[in-house]
Amino acid sequence: MMKPVKKNDWVLFFLVFCLLLTLAGCGSKTYLMPTPNVYTHPDLNPFADVPPVLQSNKVSVLYVTDRVPTKQTPGHWEYGYERSRSVAFGEAQVQIGDNLSWDALVQAGRSQNRKDKLELKRVFTNELGRFNPTPSARVISDTTLAVPDTEPPTSEAARRFTEELTARLAVTPRKEVFLYVHGFHNTFENSVFTIAELWHFLGREGVPLAYSWPCGEGGAFSYLYTISSGQFTNFHLKRTLRLIADCPAVEKIHIIAHSRGTDGAITAVRDLWLETRGTPGETAKLKLGTCVWAAADIDMEVDEQWNITERVDGAVEAAAIYISHEDRALAFATWLMGGKMRLGDVKPGFFTKEEMDVLQSSQKVQIIDARTGHHGLIGHNYFHHDPAVSSDLMLFLRYDLPAGGDQGRPLRVHENGFWLLHDKYPGSTWKLPMTQNPDKK
Repeated sequence: MMKPVKKNDWVLFFLVFCLLLTLAGCGSKTYLMPTPNVYTHPDLNPFADVPPVLQSNKVSVLYVTDRVPTKQTPGHWEYGYERSRSVAFGEAQVQIGDNLSWDALVQAGRSQNRKDKLELKRVFTNELGRFNPTPSARVISDTTLAVPDTEPPTSEAARRFTEELTARLAVTPRKEVFLYVHGFHNTFENSVFTIAELWHFLGREGVPLAYSWPCGEGGAFSYLYTISSGQFTNFHLKRTLRLIADCPAVEKIHIIAHSRGTDGAITAVRDLWLETRGTPGETAKLKLGTCVWAAADIDMEVDEQWNITERVDGAVEAAAIYISHEDRALAFATWLMGGKMRLGDVKPGFFTKEEMDVLQSSQKVQIIDARTGHHGLIGHNYFHHDPAVSSDLMLFLRYDLPAGGDQGRPLRVHENGFWLLHDKYPGSTWKLPMTQNPDKK
């Protein structure tokens, strides 16, 4: 029998739910994320070797979406929350600040206390191509409908996508893609803004790609709609990852997923792993590099059964899981799901001592407990809003440093067994190992 809901629980539910619905409030301004602590160090300058063609306050983001377009004006495409059977790709240009020179932007990007807030604006969005609908037909009979798992590489849309990706890789020394999968109640614009600012602080290396899927837009049942949309987008996300991997110029694909987006991303990686692991060399062709699962809104028991049991970590080089017990959005999700623990709020008691020993000794999966006390009112977007956490993110993705050790990221093992990240991280005395330092002073 279901336990009765206490009055205080209803109050908490109402307050958190209302706060969640303001996360992507219409008309609100978005500003450039705070400078990661690590970039205030004089020895680290991620902008030193940015190619001249990329030196401006504009960021061009490649996007893939299965949202239905609500406006199709050239240069000003808009996408809503409805689901589209046909996946589109295009370019979105984000502007950081107004009339800001490159030198001024670099200075702001290395300053802990900026003089002015730098507003993010989407100044251009243009759809470049659209893939065939999935499924290709709605009527199934004994003689029709054999739907391929992937977009034919000879299709016009696939060719155009590969050409666009290849052209973008040609202007960067790092032939890698950073793909961002957003979470619950995020607009198309939110996804573009987040990967634009992350890529900026990654030294504008590689290609930023926003995968924007049709999550819910407010209302009492928007969270349930979002869960179903995560299942809906699974095929499209898998096909996107395969298309990127099929591009000869791509060397690696790094995935950054947040909130409900982690469920979709982890499921897609799991499916691809199961499809390829029995065939020698096929998993390597996926080119999956490092993965970031931030504030992961996925049932911990489900994740354990689906992924740990199947050893899905074999599909990627390494995965960093950022958790926070200050995350009120995940507390709401846990409550809504009958008290089932979320991966982004996993407790040490979930694992046995033997399992904790394996986690501590392995770099394949790193659980990072972000206890900084600077996560804000809701505490759900800390992976890029908190300069201590974003510092570790940069050291993991840009510099490919392991957790802990003299040659790694300055994390320490907490008494609970997880890696611990403090509020001043990485600390004023820490220095990047010179063998890992591509930056110029």
